[in-house]
Amino acid sequence: MTRHPNDDTQAREPATAKPVLVFDSGIGGLTVLREARVLMPERGFIYVADDMGFPYGGWEEAALQARILSLFADLLDTYEPEICVIACNTAFTLAGAALRAAFPQMTFVGTVPAIKPASERTRSRLVSVLATPGTVRRAYTRDLIQSFASQCHVRLVGSENLARMAEAYIRGDALDDAAVKAEIAPCFVEKDEARTDIVVLACTHYPFMANVFRRLAPWPVDWLDPAEAIARQARRLVPLTEGAVHPEEADFAVFTSGQPDFSTRRLMQGFGLRVL
Repeated sequence: MTRHPNDDTQAREPATAKPVLVFDSGIGGLTVLREARVLMPERGFIYVADDMGFPYGGWEEAALQARILSLFADLLDTYEPEICVIACNTAFTLAGAALRAAFPQMTFVGTVPAIKPASERTRSRLVSVLATPGTVRRAYTRDLIQSFASQCHVRLVGSENLARMAEAYIRGDALDDAAVKAEIAPCFVEKDEARTDIVVLACTHYPFMANVFRRLAPWPVDWLDPAEAIARQARRLVPLTEGAVHPEEADFAVFTSGQPDFSTRRLMQGFGLRVL
C-alpha cells in the first residue's frame, strides 16, 4: 500500500527535548552543570551567569530578590526550559520561595547548605559551613541547623572574599596561599578533644578550590560538595523523554553583563558551551 506524505501512520520526527536552565551569580554553578550533564545526556543546557550582579553576598536582600525575580521573568519567557536549577545558595535561600510563587508553572531545583548530610556523616559532631555572608545571615540556613543538626556544634563561616578568589582561580589566575588560608581558618574548631571533621561547601564556587583547601587545611576534613545531590534531584524531576533528541542549538551560556572576558569565554568552551 502506498502511503500519502501526510498520512498520520508515517513515522514522525522525534521530539526535541526542552533544555535545562542552570543559574548562578557567576561561574561556580558549572560544578552543578558538570554533574547534571552526566545524568541527563538527552538534554541541552542553558547556563545563565548573573555576572552583572556578582557577587551576591553583599546585596541588600529586598533588592537582590527583586533582581532575581525580574531576571527569571525574562529567562522563562525567552528560553522556556523544562526545569530551572538555581545553582547558588544565596539566590535560592533568599528567593526560592518567591520564585515558586511567582512562576508556579515552572519547577525549580534549589541549592541549600548540605547541613543534613553533614550532620549524618560527622563523627566529632563539629561541623563548619563555609558560605557567603548572605547565606550565613539567612534564616533558612539557621532553620536547617535547628531541624537537622541540633545535636552538632555548627560553625557558620561567611567569607567575604572566597567567591571572587574562586572565580579568578577557575579562570586560571594564581592565588595567594596565605589569603586562602585566612579565609578557611575559622572553619577548623577544636573542642573537648574533638576536631571539626566536615566542612560544608555552601557556595557552588568553592568546590573548584577543594584541592587548594585540602592542601592548606591544618588537618584532614571531609569537604562536602552538594553538586552531585543537586544534579540527582534535577534528574528525578526531569521526565525521561523516550525518542527525544538533544537540541542542536542548546548548550550555551548567557552572561547578564553581555561582556564576558576572553578567559571566561575559553572556560565556557571547555565545558562545551557557546557564549551568546
